[in-house]
Amino acid sequence: MQSLPKTLAEDVAKNLVMVARLIDEDPEGAYGYSKVALRLASRVAAVREAAGFAAYANQKYGEALAEFRAARRMTGNTELWPVMADCERGLGRPEKALDMAGAPEVHKLDKAGQVEMRLVAAGARRDMGQLDAAIVTLQSPELASNAVQPWTARLRYAYADALLAAGRQGEAREWFAKAVEADKDGSTDASDRLAELDGVEFVDALDENEDEDVSGEEQAPAGPGEGDKE
Repeated sequence: MQSLPKTLAEDVAKNLVMVARLIDEDPEGAYGYSKVALRLASRVAAVREAAGFAAYANQKYGEALAEFRAARRMTGNTELWPVMADCERGLGRPEKALDMAGAPEVHKLDKAGQVEMRLVAAGARRDMGQLDAAIVTLQSPELASNAVQPWTARLRYAYADALLAAGRQGEAREWFAKAVEADKDGSTDASDRLAELDGVEFVDALDENEDEDVSGEEQAPAGPGEGDKE
């Protein structure tokens, strides 16, 4: 951004802020702002990266992959390697994602990036119908650790989900419970999955009250003269 004229840099920054603000709740809106930033400063790595994440959030995996590759060429960083591999999954190429999981670039990732790569590789195994291999892929020191890290809930959740898909319901329940323990910000629906396994059904209190109101109206006797109203 420092290479841009001040006014242009400010305009680009405003659009990038909107991308970050909207990407979770309004992916389409974030995508629109990313395209504006891209038109203004396509030679800025941060802009290409933001455009990649906006496209990724909208399941435009081919476009996202192109933007991530461009950002990586500009910076030389490997931190986008896992999400690039996940784009290959989105494009129906799990074998390519697995190739990337075994590439030298993975060793250059920090711990969070390596865990993310493991999640992508397990997902690729599941895409290929290799459930047992997916389970083994997720078994790691990070999974076994009692320490809660930013990735812990998602890692435990993925492991529980893979176990459940393999018919190992008892183990799956145990790991969904562990995911709930680590999921302080509700980033997964582990609590719902756990309740489902335990046979718990949730009733919407608002709907229940509405049903009671309707029932009450049907049973209430007509007042004087009400039968003559049109």
